[in-house]
Amino acid sequence: MYAIARAMANKLDSTQFTTDEVDLESYRARLRKMTDEELIRNGEAGRYMCSPMANFGKPPRKVFVVQLEEVKAEWRRRHPKTD
Repeated sequence: MYAIARAMANKLDSTQFTTDEVDLESYRARLRKMTDEELIRNGEAGRYMCSPMANFGKPPRKVFVVQLEEVKAEWRRRHPKTD
């Protein structure tokens, strides 16, 4: 599982986020265009990038935390819980 996440993490567009500032509107627009499968892969990559293993035990960079939260929010928007 981590091998897939690591491969996807390499595909994350980190060049767009060279600082800890995230252009949320353009990132959200990109997420909206993704298929569910792409969104899942992006979430797995984000989860890996926020893991202690990827950060050598240090806290994750804010940019990856924000990206992961945005992926989760997009998933919840597409798949609301029905009670």
